Amino acid sequence: MKITCFGEVLWDIFPEHKKIGGAPLNVALRLKSMGVNSSIITKVGNDALGKEIIRYALERGLPVNTFQIDEQHRTGEVLVTLDHENTASYEISRPVAWDFIEYSKNAAEKIKTSDAVIFGSLASRNRISRDTLLQLLDHAKFKILDVNLRPPHYNTELLLELMQKADFIKLNDEELEEICTYFKIPENTLEDQVKAIAEYTNTDQICMTKGGKGATLFYDNVFYHNSGYKVKVVDTVGAGDSFLATLISEILKEHHPQKAIDRACAVGAMVAGSKGANEIFSEIEIENFIRSQG
Repeated sequence: MKITCFGEVLWDIFPEHKKIGGAPLNVALRLKSMGVNSSIITKVGNDALGKEIIRYALERGLPVNTFQIDEQHRTGEVLVTLDHENTASYEISRPVAWDFIEYSKNAAEKIKTSDAVIFGSLASRNRISRDTLLQLLDHAKFKILDVNLRPPHYNTELLLELMQKADFIKLNDEELEEICTYFKIPENTLEDQVKAIAEYTNTDQICMTKGGKGATLFYDNVFYHNSGYKVKVVDTVGAGDSFLATLISEILKEHHPQKAIDRACAVGAMVAGSKGANEIFSEIEIENFIRSQG
């Protein structure tokens, strides 16, 4: 299996430390840890922070031949603030290198030879990266959108276009509420809202995460649910990314949707219970965690 991610790589700046991150990179690294042939199309600045990200990717087995170097713009940074429940909020710098990802034959070939491409809405905030993404999606076999609504870095017209291009959409409960408001979808049950979005976007695979309360997966007109796993939250950075990576890996391996969402919720919870986004867990650790939760 071969999966390519597209979008931002950056440094998450916490009050007392900093860590390499960005949703597409977090997803690619989690996929890699699960034995998936993963890579990322992105751009970093020609600076110390960019060089450190490239070294970090290489050390973890990610290919860097699709990392572009920007001579004019710096590597991205995000100021991360944790509330009293250790839930993260973000202040995202701009413009930065990943706003200027360029279309290339190398990137197009990577997409053409992949089983799936995972992309987020945040990387489309700038016209350059947005146009590149839209061109690359024309070559994709299976398109997975990670809705990532970070005000003021999106607009409803672009969001709708990306959702309509996607074969699979992942969003959280707050984003579902916002989207239903944007598109004037009546506030009925969660299932009704998801079905309405599926019809509106012509996408029959949608997953909605609910933080510590688990997730709901709409897959080929059937709903699957997981009510979440108990964990002492350290920080939530990257939990949703690891959830998505696990879910997509399981689905593309054609495992049962219920098993896929159960495992994805477990890995997401384990990340929330650890420091940073990219803690590596063995197969045994994941299975033991699931068993311990009953």
